Amino acid sequence: MELIDLTRTLDPADRERLPEQLRPLAPVIAPAVAYAHPTGEGREQFAAAMHCSVEDLPDGEGWGAELLTDFNSHLGTHVDAPLHYGSTCEGRPARTITDIALDELWCEALVLDLRDWCEPDAPITVEALESALADNGAPVPAGGAVLLRTGQERYGLSDPEFFRYPGMSRESTLLLADLGAKVLGTDAPGWDLSFPVMARKFRDSGDNSVLWDGHRAGREREVFIVQQLTNLAALPPSGFRVAFFPIKIARASAAPARVVAFV
Repeated sequence: MELIDLTRTLDPADRERLPEQLRPLAPVIAPAVAYAHPTGEGREQFAAAMHCSVEDLPDGEGWGAELLTDFNSHLGTHVDAPLHYGSTCEGRPARTITDIALDELWCEALVLDLRDWCEPDAPITVEALESALADNGAPVPAGGAVLLRTGQERYGLSDPEFFRYPGMSRESTLLLADLGAKVLGTDAPGWDLSFPVMARKFRDSGDNSVLWDGHRAGREREVFIVQQLTNLAALPPSGFRVAFFPIKIARASAAPARVVAFV
């Protein structure tokens, strides 16, 4: 069995790679990290913890340690719990990330290659999903995962095009849920259209239903949305399982996850 990592590396250097106008998004891209090396700051920290001098340390070294700050629960490759979409889901109090059982996040999966049927800053339509499903040929696994390959792997974080991605609507999200999917993943930075595009659509129409309608569909049908996936090109169309295991943060609406495919 081959293990394929679908998780984006959390590299604090990525914060500087963001286009200037997108720097406010840094806490959902990578944490700020203060590194303590065993021969540097880690030596000082360890000596202080042991109430000794650095000269007393074996080999003159301390520990390696990292302090992470400016860390959003929706950081990097992460799993959204229903609480992220609102206080209720399917008429009941929305579940948090620690309410979700691990076996709900270890499931069969398929990849929908949408590159021929989607465009930047435009909704992913029901028709696009149906075309990609027909091209894949496999049924949506009951309680399983559908991973959307939109083609964002073409761009790096320093490229503004990375943040001009196709987004899911209420109708397209509910289609996948109605077909039996429980985990909905994307290689795009977000599930819905980008914030500037949604804001413009609302400004032009005055219709507030365009605001975050893909996520808000998760209030009607409970799904777990996973964003900022990577390496989807390495996967077969179907016939594999994926583990979406988030950090166990009490009462949280999301958590960063290590997402691994078992092929």
